[in-house]
Amino acid sequence: MAKYELENQEMRKAYSSTLDEMINEDKRVFVLEADLSEAISTNSIAKTNKKNYINCGIMEANMIGVASGLSLVGDIPFVHTFSPFATRRDFDQIFLSGAYAKTNIKILGSDPGIYTQHNGGTHTSFEDIALMRTIPTATVLSISDTTMMKNILRQIKDIYGIHYLSAIRKGSYKVYNDDEKFEIGKGKVLREGKDITIIACGIMVVEALKAADILEKEGIDVTVIDMFTIKPIDKELVKKYSKLTKGIVTAENHNIIGGLGSAVAEVIVENTLVPMRRVGVEDRFGQVGTLDYLQKEYKLTAEEIVNKVKELL
Repeated sequence: MAKYELENQEMRKAYSSTLDEMINEDKRVFVLEADLSEAISTNSIAKTNKKNYINCGIMEANMIGVASGLSLVGDIPFVHTFSPFATRRDFDQIFLSGAYAKTNIKILGSDPGIYTQHNGGTHTSFEDIALMRTIPTATVLSISDTTMMKNILRQIKDIYGIHYLSAIRKGSYKVYNDDEKFEIGKGKVLREGKDITIIACGIMVVEALKAADILEKEGIDVTVIDMFTIKPIDKELVKKYSKLTKGIVTAENHNIIGGLGSAVAEVIVENTLVPMRRVGVEDRFGQVGTLDYLQKEYKLTAEEIVNKVKELL
């Protein structure tokens, strides 16, 4: 049975330290920032590997153009900015200079959804995954913990194409052991149960596990799946557990339109037609607030997952 505990390392430290190691191993790796190096801890790379670090300034669309140019000469650019600027603001450049031009760009959109907190509605992205799913050939991932971050970064370095990672920057829960392996395009079954399947991603994986603990005390047995790859989604896993259990509940730090819930629903409606409920942001804009306040305001909680499971049953 999967357990979770508070991380002893911030997600941004896992990101920056892994990229630093990768540059030392392969000088084709470049780190690009839009004046947020301190926010994501890549300011250390500006000192240790300054020839492979480029601060493009607060010009996110131009940063994608620079990344495309680096790709065309054989380098491997890793690009970071906050999630709305990495996707909503850059969408045309990622589509044309990225996927359409068949370039090789790795993009981290940090602090998606409610993790924007005090930066407010202008910096809130409840649509980053939805946007990136529509780009042909793009791979879209939602990172659950630092173990996954380190592993996925090393994997996508050697897989050509557009990869988008959605992840928080600071403290998180540790879900996986340090030696855990991940296969892009395949979900991870964290807990087996016979009644309902909960499919979650990102920060909602831990909320799903908390919900499973609550439901267990009430005699309700649930499966929990970390669907960290949202495109291409693990269709076979969705089909399997929609047949083994009585229904599906999805949970995401994202609009219920276009994200994980939509991706799972597409599989279900074409294959198994089991009952389903979605936990996520219900077509709203972001706002200023503490994490606790926003999590309750947008119903991104274990309690809301419990409610949806009980609705199905």
